[in-house]
Amino acid sequence: MSDELTRIAEALERMAPAPLEAPDFDSAEAFVWHTAPERLVPVTRVARVDLSLLVGVDRSRDTLLANTLQFARGHGANNALLWGARGMGKSSLVKSVHAEVLRQGLPLKIVELQREDLPSVSRLLELLAGSDCRFLLFCDDLSFSHDDQHYKSLKAVLDGGIAGRPENVLFYATSNRRHLMPRDMIENERSSAINPSEAVEEKVSLSDRFGLWLGFHPCNQDEYLAMIDGYCAAHGLRVDPEVLRAEAIEWQATRGARSGRVAWQFFVDLAGRQGVTLG
Repeated sequence: MSDELTRIAEALERMAPAPLEAPDFDSAEAFVWHTAPERLVPVTRVARVDLSLLVGVDRSRDTLLANTLQFARGHGANNALLWGARGMGKSSLVKSVHAEVLRQGLPLKIVELQREDLPSVSRLLELLAGSDCRFLLFCDDLSFSHDDQHYKSLKAVLDGGIAGRPENVLFYATSNRRHLMPRDMIENERSSAINPSEAVEEKVSLSDRFGLWLGFHPCNQDEYLAMIDGYCAAHGLRVDPEVLRAEAIEWQATRGARSGRVAWQFFVDLAGRQGVTLG
């Protein structure tokens, strides 16, 4: 009988695991949330660019930085959704703003959360709420498909349920979609649901729960070239301006688009050809 009780107890423990042990938050400024098993893993070196190198997003930069500084100082701040064109620096801006807050001497941790791990977010929030630190919870490339139920977990981050969102946690997300789901999915809900307006409203209202909406749009040629000039100046790369302009325009023409990502990819290729090592 004792062996049987032991097996039952072990099974119950697996179903209801022990409370997570908080990591040493002083060990790093950035962490990544992992599941199976659930844990926070410190990141010793965050991949990011200097805030001054982000060209063509001045208004979004200033708004997001001001909001983040307010939060880091313990003041009111809004969750933010950065949406729009691919490769225009949405995720780069979040990481660069975090670095700028640290540079100004304000303690702030950033925690990256993957979209597929949203169902575990309530346990992550409990872990963060128990710390004296302030956390920027970051989810990159957030979007939902027609049969995706993860959006319900997102409400726990934005609203926090009956207990409310922990006051020491702020949520930033990036997405290519303003309403976090494809337009054809919204239209399909309207045409097929028993109560179309309610079916659409439940999902579309997710984006309304973000206090800040920051739009990112494709850059023009002058902005694209300015990005490349900034990278060259930052890394001490000297190239004849006319040659640089011609090669940069040819590069974006072969990609069929202009963006911050395309500008960086051109610069990486240019630096490689010039024998410059990028740190």
